[in-house]
Amino acid sequence: MAPPPAHPQRSPSPSQPSGKSEVTDLRSQLRQLAGSRAPGADDAKRDLFKKVISNMTIGIDVSSLFGEMVMCSATSDIVLKKMCYLYVGNYAKVNPDLALLTINFLQRDCKDDDPMIRGLALRSLCSLRVANLVEYLVGPLGSGLKDNNSYVRTVAVIGVVKLYHISASTCLDADFPATLKHLMLNDPDTQVVANCLSALQEIWTLESTSSEEAAKERETLVSKPVIYYLLNRIKEFSEWAQCLVLELVAKYIPSDNSEIFDIMNLLEDRLQHANGAVVLATSKVFLHLTLSMADVHQQVYERIKAPLLTQVSAGSPEQSYAVLSHLHLLVMRAPYIFSSDYKHFYCQYNEPSYVKKLKLEMLTAVANESNTYDIVTELCEYAANVDIPIARESIRAVGKIALQQYDVNAIVDRLLQFLEMEKDYVTCEALVNITSLPARYP
Repeated sequence: MAPPPAHPQRSPSPSQPSGKSEVTDLRSQLRQLAGSRAPGADDAKRDLFKKVISNMTIGIDVSSLFGEMVMCSATSDIVLKKMCYLYVGNYAKVNPDLALLTINFLQRDCKDDDPMIRGLALRSLCSLRVANLVEYLVGPLGSGLKDNNSYVRTVAVIGVVKLYHISASTCLDADFPATLKHLMLNDPDTQVVANCLSALQEIWTLESTSSEEAAKERETLVSKPVIYYLLNRIKEFSEWAQCLVLELVAKYIPSDNSEIFDIMNLLEDRLQHANGAVVLATSKVFLHLTLSMADVHQQVYERIKAPLLTQVSAGSPEQSYAVLSHLHLLVMRAPYIFSSDYKHFYCQYNEPSYVKKLKLEMLTAVANESNTYDIVTELCEYAANVDIPIARESIRAVGKIALQQYDVNAIVDRLLQFLEMEKDYVTCEALVNITSLPARYP
């Protein structure tokens, strides 16, 4: 038998050059545009920078263009600056020698007239994460923390944390934590304040494991002056920052009951916030503050119930699950408080299985003499669900309610009716639950 004819090898298309030749072509074009102030030069640079970033993204090594990229970045075009900083940050991590070449132009950009460029340059300088270059970060960071523009100060605060992770001793020797604390208590911009709080918490948490002084500094964050200062400005903060402040307030120990009520009154309107995370964080504060006051603690359950139930149906399934998980803990502690709100835990047809399963657990927990009939009737509807695991869980829930001695005879009749359904998994689950009842009710 004759061998099959060999397929001729195709030569590479001239329109699709290899990675090496394309890099060489990009280098020559970048050199032509370096330092050019001609009309349209920035647009041409943008196209070339996009090609470089694209090649870098798909894994082609374009580190040889480092010098040309840096030369072309001498411009006031922010888009070009961003792409250049992205390129520099990518190769600085794997090649510290190249990172050294960027220090001069990044430090120069940190003094630019445009605050956006100053902030971007400072962020890129701190993102190099090269231990040998930390000495070049201290000066720009110190200037950034005192900058007139809030964006630059915001970036500088995060830069301090990055410096701490590269070299903790350099960060502490420059006394940056003290500067952050001053900014936190005096800066007019709330985002700067929030970033300072986040940075100080991270630094002092890591330091407190080896230093008593750091542990004391960490405790000062939960002192009365700091807590009250943050609480009085909480409405100005972003949602993320509000959660950060509320998390800190939850660790605060008030001196007396009147102080507890002052804080709760101050945070009362946060329970009506549209953001679920803020509502949950506020609820946590209320519960923590009243742990030693049994009567007030029960009243807090009643107060936070409505906002939490509203959040269950107000957001995405993921948010509903998060809120339901918190509610589940409260239901386990005080099921009688939620017994009249059992309809909020009915399953919707379009909810994912993990939400339905949690709701079934809560329906089982809140069942009592007054609502058992309605709950069991609803659960029986789920037995015909096309979702087999949920159908099984619903039958199992009916059996659990029967074991709680609520309307046992009627529930047994319901379980017997399941045996008439021509579905194997329904019959099996019903039989398992029926056989567990004679041991309790002979």
